[in-house]
Amino acid sequence: MLEARDRVGGRVWSAPVARSGTPAELGAEFIHGRAELTRRVLRDAGLRAVDTGGEAWTHSQGLLRPAERDFMLAASLFDDARALSVDQSVDQFLRRRERDPAVRQAATAARAFVEGFDAADPAIASVRAIADEWRSGVDFATARPVGGYRPVFEYLRDACVAAGVKLCLSTLVRRIAWRRGAVTAAVSSGGGSRTVQARAAILTLPVGVLRRHGDETAVVFDPGLPPVKREALRSIEMGHVVKVVLWFRRAFWERVQDGRFRDAGFFRFEGHPFPTYWTQMPLRSRLVVAWAGGPKADALSGLAETDRIGRALAGFGTLLNEPELAHEEFEGGRTHDWSRDPFTRGAYSYVAVGGTRARETLAASVDGTLFFAGEATATDGQSGTVNGALDTGERAAVEAAASLEAGASQGHDG
Repeated sequence: MLEARDRVGGRVWSAPVARSGTPAELGAEFIHGRAELTRRVLRDAGLRAVDTGGEAWTHSQGLLRPAERDFMLAASLFDDARALSVDQSVDQFLRRRERDPAVRQAATAARAFVEGFDAADPAIASVRAIADEWRSGVDFATARPVGGYRPVFEYLRDACVAAGVKLCLSTLVRRIAWRRGAVTAAVSSGGGSRTVQARAAILTLPVGVLRRHGDETAVVFDPGLPPVKREALRSIEMGHVVKVVLWFRRAFWERVQDGRFRDAGFFRFEGHPFPTYWTQMPLRSRLVVAWAGGPKADALSGLAETDRIGRALAGFGTLLNEPELAHEEFEGGRTHDWSRDPFTRGAYSYVAVGGTRARETLAASVDGTLFFAGEATATDGQSGTVNGALDTGERAAVEAAASLEAGASQGHDG
């Protein structure tokens, strides 16, 4: 197993926080929907999950009010999109509906969900793909692993090693030469270079990395991937996210305004650089997460880490109308720039206009030798999720094992 980072987990990264039992999840944090495989791994590891909870609040026109649970109403706007004869962008689809006073609020909420939940740019995202995802039967309820995702991936790492897997961390794959039944990966590690040979390879590289070419961070394929695979990659975009974890001396928001926000789980802050904040409810914690996705995340790109943390902190103070108290109680913050991370080049994937079948095409194996996994290859509405990554990894492993077995039965020894 070749891993460029010095840790396992990829876009899951749990960082410890001083004096807090709750880690800062710099990447994936939630369990989305049924997530059967994720929950099975949790049980096997002796871990558990807790459903997210708490009240929702919206800050609009200078006031913080209880929020309406408007996701399903917003999602219903996309029902007609599944029948479109020609795909179009989310922006094109919603602009017409935003002119109708009867559904304007729902359309505005739908746009916010596409940017925040899907980390997508409405001007680029396929409305048919979004409609299929939101109406795929996926349960949008969320939970969190108690203690964060780190113990989950430590369990998976230890299970792999115990099964005989050789785990090579801080090992960068530079080139993949392949033919049917044979793969040679040129890798660099510790200042040296070597090659690794196998009969097949499972590739879990994010779309942002697979699309990269012409620089030192790119992975070169020899021969190149088939045209149909390259076309699929052109139709899948990497969504951008800026996530900042803030921690405080005390959960001061539980006490302001006579405890009005004691049970707050989510805050929506319309018109602010960070339009979403959430606590760790139902667990009591000193951590608050600030989130921006899609174009709002793009607007924050290029800022230094301290500036992102500063803007997130200022926004939370303004949200509660307690800017001075927020600064007094503030202890620290963490963030990670996934869009500039050379091993991700973005947060998670979404489908561009015209790419309705792109995920299926990307997921397909090549000559029974190259197999593809990762959230971008999930075809059942689980793209962008940990469970989607785990599920597709299992699927690719089963495919690879079947191909190797078939090759052995035919006498191939590549």
